Amino acid sequence: MEIAYKASPKPLSGLTGFTVVWLGQIVSVLASAMSHFALTIWMFQQTGSATAMGLMQVFFITPFLLISPLAGALVDRCNRKLMMMISDLGAVTATLGILALHATGRLEFWHLYISAAINGLGNTFQWPAYSAAISTMVSKEQYGRANGMMSLVESGPGVFAPLLAGALLPLIGLTGILGLDVATFALAIGALLFVHIPQPQATSEGRVSRGSIWKESAFGFRYIFARPGLRGLVSLFLVANLFSGMAWAIFAPMILSRTGNDSVIFGSVQTAAAIGGVAGGILMSTWGGPKRRIHGILGAWLVSNLFGMVAFGLGRDLWVWVPAILLVTVLGPVVVGSSQAIWQAKVAPDLQGRVFAARRLIAWITQPLAPILSGTLADFVLEPAMQSSSSGLASLFGGLVGAGPGAGMSLQFIFAGLALALTCVVGYAIPAIRNVEMELPDHDQIPKAL
Repeated sequence: MEIAYKASPKPLSGLTGFTVVWLGQIVSVLASAMSHFALTIWMFQQTGSATAMGLMQVFFITPFLLISPLAGALVDRCNRKLMMMISDLGAVTATLGILALHATGRLEFWHLYISAAINGLGNTFQWPAYSAAISTMVSKEQYGRANGMMSLVESGPGVFAPLLAGALLPLIGLTGILGLDVATFALAIGALLFVHIPQPQATSEGRVSRGSIWKESAFGFRYIFARPGLRGLVSLFLVANLFSGMAWAIFAPMILSRTGNDSVIFGSVQTAAAIGGVAGGILMSTWGGPKRRIHGILGAWLVSNLFGMVAFGLGRDLWVWVPAILLVTVLGPVVVGSSQAIWQAKVAPDLQGRVFAARRLIAWITQPLAPILSGTLADFVLEPAMQSSSSGLASLFGGLVGAGPGAGMSLQFIFAGLALALTCVVGYAIPAIRNVEMELPDHDQIPKAL
């Protein structure tokens, strides 16, 4: 008697496989965004401090920066699917801890700092692994579209997260929302099990760079510093991320302060931001970005900062905040997707883990400082100054931002937007940045290792 054996289904690959991974991430990030929205409200009610909320970003980004080069080397050495799973497991561990503490009535605001640090460790592997995986799963012509789809993972769930969180909080409470978050991580990890993520072909440069884990960790920095165009591009993001971080650190406290802790208005602005991000992601997914991708970075960011960030700071209600934030978030995926496409086209896939980790560390090195500077400036300088009609600052700028709670943070948002716009102008003025696509060859022109 012959026994028939059924062949195992072939793992999904290419754009189809990438789409499956993308769908798993969207569901998981939707639940995580609901948790973040609920915890943001909870945190501000507990502390009422912009500094305390800004420290969340510090605790997230610091461990990320400390081990980022090591994580990048491991991404290049190890199976990239495994690295993607490790990042998801780190996030679910942090959420499980917060869930257990809240369910037992022991949750305190400082516990969120520990959770943020664990999430940061997981994210250290996630970003270089996912970014590098795109290069091996889809063709070079699809980089812009794939990066546009990944931007939808960041912004898309935010359309529904504030509304769903607001509707579910009275029914299932914070504990229930955190429980949903934990459950959806299984979908994200499960999607990876059915997908084939190719390991990159070795290049001559990749073979020469091999060595100890410490040598490979340092290689990403040497690679970037040896190329003026990439060095200039990452330096531009370093400066821009400082000012951007100082603005977004006060996003929630500014709106809540100006509206008397109105969670409905805060949720509406967050939803508008998410809708803009979805629209930008769809735009980037279908269009792929401008042919000269540097214009997608500098040009789109310049418009976003001058007419979005500055206008947002000037606003005092939904009628200004919503269109301003829509402009910022519609153009955001164009900026990020164009930047990602340049790096993915220029850096060989077998080097991308290390190079991308080094790139993000350099670009984000000011991130732990930005929330502290921003919160301190808001709590102890600008907010008190804008409350007093006799202060010089209030007399100069009171006509722009008014007075009362949140006025100082609004002024801070305006300054950050102007500084960011100036950074874009400087980027256009530097030939190495402006001409990076023409002066640096694509990775497919680099000989493969024998």
